[in-house]
Amino acid sequence: MIKIVGVRFRNAGKVYYFDPKGYKIGAGDHVIVETARGVEYGTVIGGIREVPDDKVIQPLKAVIRVATQEDDARAQKNRAREKEAMRICSEKIRRHGLDMKLIDAEYTFDNNKVLFYFTADGRIDFRELVKDLAAVFKMRIELRQIGVRDETKILGGIGICGRVLCCNSFLSEFAPVSIKMAKEQNLSLNPTKISGVCGRLMCCLKNEEDTYEYLNSKLPNIGDTVTVTAEGDLKGEVQSVNVLRQKVRVLVDVGDEKELREYEVNELKFRPRRRREKGGKGDRPEKGAAEQELKQLEAFEKKEGKSKLDD
Repeated sequence: MIKIVGVRFRNAGKVYYFDPKGYKIGAGDHVIVETARGVEYGTVIGGIREVPDDKVIQPLKAVIRVATQEDDARAQKNRAREKEAMRICSEKIRRHGLDMKLIDAEYTFDNNKVLFYFTADGRIDFRELVKDLAAVFKMRIELRQIGVRDETKILGGIGICGRVLCCNSFLSEFAPVSIKMAKEQNLSLNPTKISGVCGRLMCCLKNEEDTYEYLNSKLPNIGDTVTVTAEGDLKGEVQSVNVLRQKVRVLVDVGDEKELREYEVNELKFRPRRRREKGGKGDRPEKGAAEQELKQLEAFEKKEGKSKLDD
């Protein structure tokens, strides 16, 4: 077993692991570590824990030291300097007439480099801009183009649920989200209702995907013919399903008339639905899907296909 400690460098950013090197470190402490970008100031997440040796990618870099008051002051000073760097870079972008939107600026802890994050519709020739910025800051300059999801993660905001955005508060990495997840949860396929602040599919669609897949696998499809075992093998057609309550509304023949009745799923006999494999091509299409919803789905998938790089 080997001891590791998780360190995060940005709010809700990816967690990187280091060797605590004998230091007593707890969650929320600040540490100084060496990364590919140089010496960095980070926040400890979760404290020290032990993991099997084969779960760690070697060599594991060690924590240089627990942050001192001087380190904390330097980090705060860097955060303050980033606002001025944003102002200068925005002015230079306007002067060069570049079609790009500046999102954030970040100094490395050792002041060896300043990074600027921006969004743009296509490729941008910013060579002259970099020269101007290097002349002002007298250090290495890096301009990094990011997608709309990363932009939203940095800027933050409030979701339609009324809470702080998941990506800005706790979601360290983006999970793949597909339109099939919305279909599985029987949500409206209207893009405005299943899109987040960033304009892409909401990340929270992923949260309940497994639960809905499991519950849906125990239910018949709408339009399927089922046998009601609780009423002497009475046959009927499924009109609707309540996924969470595991109940099914069935249109059954009662004498010369048809009646709509609700049954528990265990009172019905039907051909089980085939569970969709992860990464597979999906399950059977629902019968009687509205033509308008199908058109919306096609339009949404086109939009999503166009923006794969952003995801």
